[in-house]
Amino acid sequence: MTPPHSRPVDHLALCGAPDADALVLKERTLPFAGLERAVGHLAAWLAHRGEQEGWEDGARVASWAGKGWLTCVMPLAAPRAGMVHVPVNPVLKPAQVAHILDDSGARMIIGNAGRLDTLGDGDVPAGCAMVEETTCEKAAMGGNAMMPSSAKPHDLAAILYTSGSTGRPKGVMLSHANLWLGAEAVASYLRMGRDDRTLCVLPLAFDYGQNQLFSTWFAGGAAVPIDYLFPRAVVKAVADRRITTLAGVPPLWVQLLEQEWTAEARATLRRLTNSGGALGEPLVRALRARFPDARLYPMYGLTEAFRSTFLDPDVVDVKPTSIGRAIPHAEIIVMRDDGTPGGPGDEGELVHAGPLVAQGYWRDPARTAERFRPAPAKSRYGGMAVWSGDRVRMGEDGLLYFVGRRDAMIKSFGQRISPQEIEDAALGTDLVAEAVAFGLPDARAGQTIHMVARAAPGVGSDRAQAELPKALSRALPSFMQPAHIHWRDEMPRGATGKLDRAGLIHAIESAAR
Repeated sequence: MTPPHSRPVDHLALCGAPDADALVLKERTLPFAGLERAVGHLAAWLAHRGEQEGWEDGARVASWAGKGWLTCVMPLAAPRAGMVHVPVNPVLKPAQVAHILDDSGARMIIGNAGRLDTLGDGDVPAGCAMVEETTCEKAAMGGNAMMPSSAKPHDLAAILYTSGSTGRPKGVMLSHANLWLGAEAVASYLRMGRDDRTLCVLPLAFDYGQNQLFSTWFAGGAAVPIDYLFPRAVVKAVADRRITTLAGVPPLWVQLLEQEWTAEARATLRRLTNSGGALGEPLVRALRARFPDARLYPMYGLTEAFRSTFLDPDVVDVKPTSIGRAIPHAEIIVMRDDGTPGGPGDEGELVHAGPLVAQGYWRDPARTAERFRPAPAKSRYGGMAVWSGDRVRMGEDGLLYFVGRRDAMIKSFGQRISPQEIEDAALGTDLVAEAVAFGLPDARAGQTIHMVARAAPGVGSDRAQAELPKALSRALPSFMQPAHIHWRDEMPRGATGKLDRAGLIHAIESAAR
């Protein structure tokens, strides 16, 4: 099938009315005309620097800073200059940044002085320049501007580094078409318009976080980036900036629900979007109760294909555990364990085909071959597909339901158990705010079920510890009961704000030795 039409990603700076707000920073606001000027000037400065130093076509340039002029303009400017943007999450440590710079072969890293000063001589590869962000902006805006690019849809535009459950971060290669069509798809099904204002709370180095900018600009709306230390700052920003769109991951929603929301803070919110983990019915119910006038969009995605499914807000109340149907430009196939496509009532691996599929992992053909394989014969798109490793079930209504990661499924006494189902049951007791379930090796059972939990505010740790086992015994069959429940006052989070499941498992394993 012919892929949908796409434009170069840097053309997103041209989508809004020239005098309409495009980027609302802490100290200033850029209209779309100002965003386009900034993209053109930064692109020209990058291109000139590349010519001076003899960089190869498609040179990689990294950014490492908090949300500001640089990190919001660079995703469009680098591709306009014919380069590949490598955004680095600002919470990463020097060793992780060193790996990304070395693996990507970055020619330059632009960041704030405080972060750059933490990099030692061995952290920055030979041939990789370091430039402070304010110096970069001043030099760029004092020079010439580059016109919008005429890049081809499949030209590489960005490499986003994502961590798996094991191994070092791997770079996912995204084309202009991947980014443009992702922006178009999300703006379309979220029904965004020129009067929308998106509070960008998620890291911009995260595909879901970056799309906060792209989908908003595609719709001609205003992106409002925010770095925050405490969840109450998000609540205040929603009220002060009259935000209409708020995106989050499940741990962030838990934190936000623990805050006090005034009627003024909630008044302008039109939509809430979730990805980066299943919400689960208790969290869906809590969000619907707190924000009854905002449309809630549960979604499922993976960096290798950006976004796969969304649930229509009109059915959230009656189908709260579903991840919905394929988004525009995506084709989703459920592949059963026997290697055949499934239908209503079947469970299997989620396979994503279509033009949102990334180009593979940067300089890693072996891992690319594991995840990126020819689409199933029934695919209408054909070509390469992403085999997600995630298990889903297709309901009789055609909606999809997340079961769990294939490699996270617990196998105990011959039973295959979804961690998600145990976690949802724990959250449904209202005794815990967060829970992570997993299996650890056991000679007799194969795996023993463990759970790490944080007591819900107002319940108290003593009461939660006393009552949760009894509540779970009423909610779950005997083979799904956690044998061990470990309590935490705070749950560790990774660079994208999601719960650090791998870190929790490692900590419990180490303590058990």
